[in-house]
Amino acid sequence: MAHAALSATPAATASSDSAPDPKATRSGFRPVWLDALNFLLADVRGALGPYLNVFLVTEQHWSQSEVGLMTTISGLIGLAAQTPAGAAIDATNAKRAVVVISLALLAVGAVVVFVWPSFWPVIAANSALAIVGDVFGPAVAALTLGLYLKRALPARMGRNAAFDHAGNVAIAVVLGAVGWMFGQRAVFLSVPAFAALAAFATLAIPGAAINHGRARGSAEESDTSGGWSKIIENKPLIAFAISLMLFHFANAPLLPLVGQKIALTHPDWATAAMSSCIVAAQLVMLPIAIVCGRKAGVWGRRPILLAGFAVLPVRAALYTLSDDSAWLIAVQLMDGVGAGVLSVLTPLVVADLTRGAGRYNFALGAVTTAQGIGASLSGLATGVIVDRLGFSAAFLECAAAATVALAALWLFVPESSAPEAQGGS
Repeated sequence: MAHAALSATPAATASSDSAPDPKATRSGFRPVWLDALNFLLADVRGALGPYLNVFLVTEQHWSQSEVGLMTTISGLIGLAAQTPAGAAIDATNAKRAVVVISLALLAVGAVVVFVWPSFWPVIAANSALAIVGDVFGPAVAALTLGLYLKRALPARMGRNAAFDHAGNVAIAVVLGAVGWMFGQRAVFLSVPAFAALAAFATLAIPGAAINHGRARGSAEESDTSGGWSKIIENKPLIAFAISLMLFHFANAPLLPLVGQKIALTHPDWATAAMSSCIVAAQLVMLPIAIVCGRKAGVWGRRPILLAGFAVLPVRAALYTLSDDSAWLIAVQLMDGVGAGVLSVLTPLVVADLTRGAGRYNFALGAVTTAQGIGASLSGLATGVIVDRLGFSAAFLECAAAATVALAALWLFVPESSAPEAQGGS
């Protein structure tokens, strides 16, 4: 399945502008393995998110508040380790080992959920998964910086995101089929299998091909000094992190809420419905990611970010207009715009704002922490709102938060790319 997808549309985006560092190529690096890693991580990062929520509500009969409490507790525990994890990725040259160990822990956590789907084991497993799961984004971004030169980053980040979305589409279809044929619980056994494949792809990237200085945002391979003050005092970076926190506070509950809403009226095909929602959005994300990767250096980062943020409040409000499953899935298509934009531009904007500081992964970890704070707090908030006021009230609360996020981005986050980059191709 993975090999078929690797020859699909995303690969066609490669060009001389997205070619790897010649030194990496001479060391034996082949872009197909970074493509494969992004494709396969789609499953191990995402399977225990919305699928877990739907499984707990429909088969384990958890209340919305219990699911929200579980999401908040595990999310906040994971957040405590997120920024230190980014700093550790900056400090180590064993970035491939970090990914492989995290994959192994993720597989163990998924098995725990499968075997003991009760309150405390699920909270313990999901908390451990939250700690290791957020390693992958910064680690893959660091590998990309270490394998590609500056001018190739926008196109390569777009290609990373395109393969991630392609993996989400393919794997969501598989998980939907597994859930339909063997039950929702069987979905979690896919995580160890795909984790093993992702570990193989990681180890296929030669360690000698990675420029570890550039991977941490420094100019030189041997540069391990860092500009901590450049990160802590970076007002545009802080404003960007706050904007993303507000965005994810509004966005994170939407897919689980839609899945739960559909599942409560059609419990027999809950997993298939969730897969339909995921596939619908991912089919939009894939071309959006490719376009963003190609145009981020032409149009600049800011206009594309504003467009991605502007879609979210409209989408959240539209969910309130109908309970029809077809309508809910159709509106979910709009998720592809915002998610497609952020998947490419978040690591790229952080790289822009921290270049030369030598603390790229620390900064990306901090930004991801801000995102996670928003997502974690929203789980409990929307769960309580649904229990007391219903789904429509929760969707409108998300729309209001999304509007605040858009305003923060517009007012406080400037263009991050250099003027000469905006005029290039």
